[in-house]
Amino acid sequence: MTGLELREVVKHYASGDGEIVRAVDGVSLAIKPGELVALYGPSGSGKTTLLLLAAGLMAPDAGSILFDGRQIGNLSSRESTLYRRHKVGLIFQSFHLTPGASAVENAGLKLQADGWTMAEACDAARPWLERVGLIERADYLVDRLSMGECQRVAIARALVNGPRLVLADEPTGNLDSKRSRETLGLLAELCHEHELAVLLVTHDPQATGFVDRVYTLRDGQLSDGLDVDLAAVVNT
Repeated sequence: MTGLELREVVKHYASGDGEIVRAVDGVSLAIKPGELVALYGPSGSGKTTLLLLAAGLMAPDAGSILFDGRQIGNLSSRESTLYRRHKVGLIFQSFHLTPGASAVENAGLKLQADGWTMAEACDAARPWLERVGLIERADYLVDRLSMGECQRVAIARALVNGPRLVLADEPTGNLDSKRSRETLGLLAELCHEHELAVLLVTHDPQATGFVDRVYTLRDGQLSDGLDVDLAAVVNT
């Protein structure tokens, strides 16, 4: 299967008091190219752990994680870095932009890590800034951009290397309702337009209107849709 596939994935931790935390406890999930999947869950439910596993930033205790049929759960440190650099786009709630640098320099940063010159990286990043509606602000320092504009720079940066998998951790968490809708709509458009497999970890109630499927992760266990308790909180 192409896309992301988790098969009975397990990741447990020992807490400070010696208790075992079952962050991910036998999770199976498949996301095909062109699918945008939302993952809801209360704080501490294992959502971020699952995202880190899919990114190859953490190895599972058991089970298999595959991307485009390749095992990624047991990659070496170098292989894991190359997997993220060439196959994965990461989007975060807090943007992780470099202050004092322009929007286009930030958008091209991942390419520079892969040996591109700054000029080459900026040339490659400009079409992505245009795609996310920021080409007129490409040369602005990110310090001068709004929160919504910074998130668009972060999306352009995530996509500049042509990834096949996008992992987004609360990408609307710092945005107001209007900017959240715009960001979710943009992610959905890009997902379908470029046949990306997208996993969106979120608490945003608006996300259900933009995604193809919804799951809930609670106490490390995955279920279809929003569970009753969480739906009441999300829709409040």
